[in-house]
Amino acid sequence: MVQIEDIRAAFVARLKKALSAHGIDQWGAGARLAEIAKVTPKASSKWLNGESLPGPAKMSAIAGALGVKIEWLQHGAGDDPGFLKLGDSENIGSEHSSSSAADIVRGMIAKQGKGLSEDARRRLLAAAEADDSGAIEIDYYRPGAVGDEVWIAHYDVRAAMGGGQIPHDYPEMFQDVRVSPQHLREMGVEFKEHFHLKMVTGWGQSMAPTIKHRDPLLVDVSVREFSGDGIYMFSWEGHLYIKRLQWIGDDQIKMLSDNERHPPQTIRADETFIQARVLLVWNAHLV
Repeated sequence: MVQIEDIRAAFVARLKKALSAHGIDQWGAGARLAEIAKVTPKASSKWLNGESLPGPAKMSAIAGALGVKIEWLQHGAGDDPGFLKLGDSENIGSEHSSSSAADIVRGMIAKQGKGLSEDARRRLLAAAEADDSGAIEIDYYRPGAVGDEVWIAHYDVRAAMGGGQIPHDYPEMFQDVRVSPQHLREMGVEFKEHFHLKMVTGWGQSMAPTIKHRDPLLVDVSVREFSGDGIYMFSWEGHLYIKRLQWIGDDQIKMLSDNERHPPQTIRADETFIQARVLLVWNAHLV
């Protein structure tokens, strides 16, 4: 007898596959699904975490937006859909072998891009026309600029500054934050691209007084490995932490708390998975 948990897990796997094929990573999935299905981010995060399934109308809307058949998305019926893959000219035909990147992308969109929005189509073509080398980088969910200001997504990721929090695969999204990248740089915040910046929440007192309980934190999610001593958001032994990390050699890292009541720990680098580097505490404490 098939359990409901197995049905939900299989649906989540198909949904993640379709999202990934459209360049939607875990940081943007909840918001995008909420937009497609016209539900709250909390509801869409439950779908992504396997806690519930969309109803028929929502399932149809998601399938249409992602360019897949509802039978496949809901039940896994039929063959896996042929997702749009950049750089794969085999699916376009040999007649495009000497075409430019923009021509190839136009053909791919016409043939396989039924589920793409107009904005996604426009971004694909703009990227192809700007760089005709065949290597096209896509990010559908860069925050839009408003003058010099941009929107930074604020996620319900509770990274513990103490005993650790068990992270969700797909975090829920809170109210976005509007900031000026130029102003951040003038404050001394160093980052390459503003669309790598996200907001998360510190949880606990072990990093006080630098970071207090429930302080919002600006993090750079493009930093996925140790890049020098500093404060990181990372997972270790299945829990999510925000701590200072210090390299001590021999593939070992010292995990430090600013609160003296919490002694340092030595952890192995190969068991530590960095998710982001903390750049700023939203109480104007530069870290």
